[in-house]
Parts: sequence; C-alpha cells; structure tokens
Amino acid sequence: MTGQSSLLFTLLTCVAVMALVAWISWLKTRGTTETKDGYFLAGRGLGAAFIAGSLLLTNLSAEQLIGLNGSAYGHNLSSMAWEVTAAVATIAMAFLFLPRYLAGAFTTLPEFLNDRFDPVVRRMSVVLFMLGYGLITIPSVLYSGSIAVMAFFNVPDLTGLEYFPSLALTVVTIGLIGAAYAVLGGLKAVAVSDTLNGIGLLFVGFLVPILGVMMLGSGDFADGFNRLVSDHPEKLNAIGSADDPTPFGTIFTGMIFANLFYWCTNQYVIQRTLGARSLAEGQKGVLASGFFKILVPFMMMIPGVIAFHLYGPGLGTIDEAYPRLINDVLPAYLTGFFLAVLLGAVFSSFNSLLNSAATLFTLDIYAPARGGSISDGQLVKVAKITSVIIAIFSFGVAPMLYFAEEGLWQVVRVFTGFYNIPTVVIVIIGLFTRRVPALGAKIVIVFHVTAYALYRFVFSEEITLHFIHVYAVLFVIEIGIMLVTGYLKPREQAYVPPVQQKVDMAPWRFARPMAFTLFSCVVGLYLLFSPLGLASGTGASAILPVLFGLLALVNVVAWVVSARETRATG
Repeated sequence: MTGQSSLLFTLLTCVAVMALVAWISWLKTRGTTETKDGYFLAGRGLGAAFIAGSLLLTNLSAEQLIGLNGSAYGHNLSSMAWEVTAAVATIAMAFLFLPRYLAGAFTTLPEFLNDRFDPVVRRMSVVLFMLGYGLITIPSVLYSGSIAVMAFFNVPDLTGLEYFPSLALTVVTIGLIGAAYAVLGGLKAVAVSDTLNGIGLLFVGFLVPILGVMMLGSGDFADGFNRLVSDHPEKLNAIGSADDPTPFGTIFTGMIFANLFYWCTNQYVIQRTLGARSLAEGQKGVLASGFFKILVPFMMMIPGVIAFHLYGPGLGTIDEAYPRLINDVLPAYLTGFFLAVLLGAVFSSFNSLLNSAATLFTLDIYAPARGGSISDGQLVKVAKITSVIIAIFSFGVAPMLYFAEEGLWQVVRVFTGFYNIPTVVIVIIGLFTRRVPALGAKIVIVFHVTAYALYRFVFSEEITLHFIHVYAVLFVIEIGIMLVTGYLKPREQAYVPPVQQKVDMAPWRFARPMAFTLFSCVVGLYLLFSPLGLASGTGASAILPVLFGLLALVNVVAWVVSARETRATG
C-alpha cells in the first residue's frame, strides 16, 4: 500500500468509526434534549455504564496519552500517582459527596453553593470556573489534542502549510466536530459517545503495550516481557524521589485535595454523576471509573517504558516516545481506528467542558439574572448559543498556547491552582457543617486567589516547597478560615440540606466491599511498581507474595461480611 493510499485508508476508516459513534449517539438522544433535565442532566436517566464510560473519556485525553508515556520514557512511573490515587477520590465521591448532591437534586455545583451559602458565593464560584474553563482548560484540551494529531499524522506535510497555520486548522477542525456533540445533543450525547469511544480506548490502550512487548522480544511476548522487567528496572519504579516529576510524599498531602476537587467538585466531571438515574447506579459508575484509573499505568505509561527499551534515551523530546511507538507497532489497518479513538478522547474532554460551561452560565448566571419562570426551551436555546460562543472563543485562544514559553503543562498547572483548592474547601465545609456562614466562603476565595498569585508570581523563587505541598498548606489554612468564621459569626439558623426525591436514593448493596477492593488495588499497584516488586532489579522481594496474600485475605473477609449483612437485612 502506497503512502497516499495508506493515508486515504486511515482517513476513511477514521470517518467510518466516528460516523458510527455519532449515529448511535443520535439514536440514543433523539427527542430527549428539549427539557432542562434532558439537555443538562440527560433526563436524570444515566446508568452505571454510561457514567463510567463518560468519566473515563472525560478524564483521559491526548495530553495523558503523550504526556504520561513521555514521563515514563524520560523518568519512571512516579507520575502514575495522578491517575492511580484518583481512585481514592472516586470512593469519596461515591460515599460522601454523591448522596448529598443527588438528595438535593442539584443540577450544578454553584446551585448547591447558592443553597448552602448565598447567591454571591454562587456567582463567585461560577466566575472562577468560567475563567478557568474558558481561558485555560478548554483551549488546552484543544491545543494538546491538535498537537497529538499533528505528531501522529504530520499535518504540515499533508496540508503544505507552515506549523502554526496547520495547528490553527487542526484546532478548528477538531473543535467544530467536538462541539457538535455538546451543542446539539447535550449531556446524554456526550455520555453515549464517551462510552463508545471509551471501549475503543481500552482496546487500543491494551493492544499497544502487548504489541510493543512483542516487538521488544522480536515477536516473542515472553522474551519481550523478560526484557521489560529485567533491563532498566528503575523505569518501573512508582515511588518517586524528590527529583522525580511526582515525589511519593505528595500523594499524602496536596494531591489528595487536588483529586478531591477534580473528582468530587469539578462541574465538568461530576455533571454526569448528577444525571444518574439512582444513587446505586451513580455509585456503580463512579467506582467503576476508579477501577479504570487503576488500568492507566498499563495503558499510558508502560508503552513509554517500552519505548525507552526500544529507542534508548536519544529521542528529541520525551513526548515523541508514544507517537514513535504507535507508528512502529500498530498495523496499518488499525491506524484509522486509532485516530478515531484519539479524536474521541479529545472530543470527550472538549465537549464535556463545553457542555458544563454552558450549563454553568445558563443555570447559574442567566436564569437567576432573569428571575421568574423561564421555559425549558429558552434555557436550552441559551445553552446552545453559549456553547457556540465559548467554542469560537476557544478556537482563538488554543493556538496561542503555542507561544507559552513555560509550556502547556506549566500554564495549566498555574491557572488550575487558582480555583481548585478554594472550591473543594468551600464544598467540604458546606456539606459537613451547618453554621459556617457565606462570609467564610467569600473570605476564602479572595484569600486564595491573592495568596496563590503571590506564591506563583512574586515569591516563586523564595518558596521552594513543591507546588503540591503548597496545595495542602493552603487547604489547611482555608479550612481554618472557614471554621473560625463559623465560630465568630455563625449562621443565625443551622443549614438544613434539602431533600428532593427525584431519583431512587437506595445505595448499592455492594458499594462498600467494592470500594475496599478498589483501595486494595491502589495499594497493590504501588507494591508491584516499587523496589519490593518489579523495580528491584533482582526480582520481586520474598515479602511481596505475602503482602499480596494479605490483601487478598482481607478482601475475602470484607466481601463475606458484606454478603452476611445483605442477607440479614433482606
């Protein structure tokens, strides 16, 4: 097959796969997006499979595919902490946050903050989210996705354009297709397409390392695997040192709160859980997404280690590792499918952000400003117009990230820090206290934005503490601010959480043992990728099987106890 015909075949198969996903999404969503709940929350009818699939694709995008594999190629597995420890945050979401969100039948997080505090806190939180989404998160998803497509398929050569015009063209093309799901189909179209693309991502995610190991062993999987675990075992170490991208100690400090923000309070992530048809389905979906996070190191980091074994440290940049491996191991007849999955991952994050940003503006700014009764049709119309405006704005901002001297990751890291910690602080205090007033939330927002700006732009050289540890310090200070405010100026009346039974609130009977198993998997993964396991260089420690045996034993006990309790309660 010639280069031109191969490219044509890749594009045709990509279009065919994407068209199939779009057709199924249309079948599943037609006639369901005319109402407020239908458009913004999928009619409060999402099941566990759609919630888990959408959470998976919303969270995983091109920057993870390239960035995590690049980190593994250039360093080790320490950066898996961002993915693996997120499973613990999904447990918190399933048991602590989701039941309270669903009991109040909230459509957005700011709606809860309005109910718990006051409209000013609601507006302040919306401003933080909208600025973060519009200026950084949405454009960065488009930018990183476009960079990935260009890295895999050499768009400048195909179009004959210079790099920057090719980048702008790719951004607009990806953005237009992705926006169609969010604008026309609402949350349900996003969830359905995410689930279908998620299946494809899992398939490709496991196929690439399998083919890579076979290539490493010259066609023999067993020989390739032996080379993977015996040559350069330090690459398989997830226990990061102070010099690694993610020091191990950070997972016990600020990373906890960063993950709680992302999985429990970030509107564009939690929106599909707010659309669950029951608490049980929501818990199943959230915990299932936690198990998917456990798989990320195998799908998105082991290929980077394989690339190091195959190519050595000589690649131009670490981000070239995954595209190079894909080009070498993936059969030609699967390149179109891979492109469709890659674009699906980009679309997922982009259209989820777009849908959530439109939801925030429509329900938390437009509707309160109008007052009185507004028809569902008018709300949906405003949301669609808002989505189009935000999408067009992001088309202009995304290519500009090319000129960020400090790089994409640094830009995203800096600006996310402006709103992640104060959001999770306010939500936690709002959920688990009754007398802390709105004044505490307002002080925290102003304090955090000011303190974080000083840390990043004024005292960045003087403060040498790792930025994840800084998250923890700010979290503790801001929790203290709210509690002191509640002590000095408590609410006149204790807050009473609303109870609106729009969905079945019976919890999933297997939620507790499943959560225990999920947490055990996190522990087991760190044992596996540590000096006690594959990173030793001399074979696994004799104590490793004992530790795995203990984990298995306590899981058996947890499931037996749960089964007995279930039988006892009938």
